[in-house]
Amino acid sequence: MAVDPQNLVMGPAKLYYAPAGTTEPADATVTPDGWLTPPPAPWTDFGGTDGGVALEIDTTLTDLTVDQILLAVGARTTGLAMQVTTKLAEVTQANMAVALNNITQSGSGSGYITLDIPDGATATQPQYSALIIDGWGPELSTGQPALRRAIVRKVLNKAKITLTYDKKTQQAYECTWSVYFVGAGIKPIHFIDETE
Repeated sequence: MAVDPQNLVMGPAKLYYAPAGTTEPADATVTPDGWLTPPPAPWTDFGGTDGGVALEIDTTLTDLTVDQILLAVGARTTGLAMQVTTKLAEVTQANMAVALNNITQSGSGSGYITLDIPDGATATQPQYSALIIDGWGPELSTGQPALRRAIVRKVLNKAKITLTYDKKTQQAYECTWSVYFVGAGIKPIHFIDETE
């Protein structure tokens, strides 16, 4: 097979979140201007990221063996782990709340907002989120860039919040969202690629 440079992909993504179970944008919204058109409310843009957004799908295969043959004769998938990782560069309280799986309590007054992190029984009940990753896919045959959207339907973040205060370290929220089973007949991740 000859190399097709139009299938090579590089570039940043936009990352959105909403509560798990939120109505998803229609597949048909992945259009030439889809990059400029965010998903409708309540989907919310996290804003800037630092170091990219990575979607990982990791399968575990268990070999099938028999005594009479030295090589494995086949394999079956016995495990599946998926995760989304990024560093949220915009260190807002709203982003911190989502990074902490919405176990936080927010408040406000005249000229200020607050965020509290509880440590009681309610903190053991995180709220699942859904993510939309709007990135790039293989180019169209016209040479125009094409949008690839990934809808990740149910995640929890293994948060690592480190607020470093010095003169050379940019703060960020390091996020590793694990993907979870959604329900019978519902796929955990849905990809949509723009076509001509």
